[in-house]
Amino acid sequence: MNLKIDILREENNYIVRLTGEIDVYTAPKLKDKLLPLTEKEGNKIKIDLANTTYLDSTGLGVFISAYKSTKQNNSNLKLIHVRDRVLRLFQVTGLHEIMNLEIDER
Repeated sequence: MNLKIDILREENNYIVRLTGEIDVYTAPKLKDKLLPLTEKEGNKIKIDLANTTYLDSTGLGVFISAYKSTKQNNSNLKLIHVRDRVLRLFQVTGLHEIMNLEIDER
């Protein structure tokens, strides 16, 4: 039930590296850090999920909120290094068809 959030910034480009589990306990912390990045027009946010070991529906809700916010604020969101275990949740919900995902083939 730990989640480490590292945010790297270069001008209006952000890489959010997530390490650990995104669940009912850690999702609020992620939401507090992620949503403000999506609210500024022109921001480009990449969320690196290479080291994310677990994602539940609460965590998925954070990504849905971030996606909606980017659309409302003319910013951009991409999930990168999405691994099989996490990818399945996006596929089951159909979100892989509307969200920008880069699958990790490792």
